[in-house]
Amino acid sequence: MNYRELVTKYKNLCSKNNIPKETAMFYMVELTQENKNNLYMNFENEVPTDFLEKYERGMERILKHEPVQHVLGFSWFYGYKFIVNKDVLIPRYETEELVSNILMSMDDRFDNKDLVICDIGTGSGAIAITLKKEEKDLTVYASDISEDAIKVAKENAKLNNVDINFMVGDMLEPLKDIKLDILICNPPYIPSDEVLEESVKEYEPHVALFGGEDGLKYYKHIFKNCKSYLKEKSFMAFEIGWNQKEALSKELIKTLPEATFEFIKDINGKDRMLFVYFS
Repeated sequence: MNYRELVTKYKNLCSKNNIPKETAMFYMVELTQENKNNLYMNFENEVPTDFLEKYERGMERILKHEPVQHVLGFSWFYGYKFIVNKDVLIPRYETEELVSNILMSMDDRFDNKDLVICDIGTGSGAIAITLKKEEKDLTVYASDISEDAIKVAKENAKLNNVDINFMVGDMLEPLKDIKLDILICNPPYIPSDEVLEESVKEYEPHVALFGGEDGLKYYKHIFKNCKSYLKEKSFMAFEIGWNQKEALSKELIKTLPEATFEFIKDINGKDRMLFVYFS
């Protein structure tokens, strides 16, 4: 069996199991890169036995709806590699847009990059680490309530060769006397009664997904308590659910009337980012 025949077989099996058929090719590409093989130069060649066995073992897990990133043990985010497992949320492509907009707002609002920032609920550390990679002068804090998540985030900081100040604790609590230029949070924002895809429900940490009955629990907590942790000139950046704009607007006007804010659409035209500005 050659590579083309093998991937065609598993594309068909993916389709039958309600899994995007592109997953079969994505997994093959990642495995061949791991082995430093040029897949496209060898696509019609016979598949070595050891590669065939490894690919088929992995695809059997994927066909049971285990995320391909868990099978690989890593995910890509903003061009950087991140270890992922059951203890952290797999970084989403949509969150890359949040990072891009944070970097642009940083340029617009501050004259220098010697800033203090914190990523609340950091999970794998993807946002915090990426921002530090992109702007070396940042002082970066990252917190999470899960000790297991922080262990993964520390591994990812080491993998990407950056220094991050990691803290374990609930939401803002670990910050204590730290004053921030930028507060970032991609909180759990899924309402508790929402039905999830099987791969998400079975394999990703629920503590990183659900945001209370209306999905707004963690936004409300930060809006209520953030001023103690922010400098006079500062901003906050959040990822949000596509249908939460109206509810969050009302909450902001009620809780932080002195702030200005904007919602930013993602590449699909949905409101997926919230930026809140002070001074």
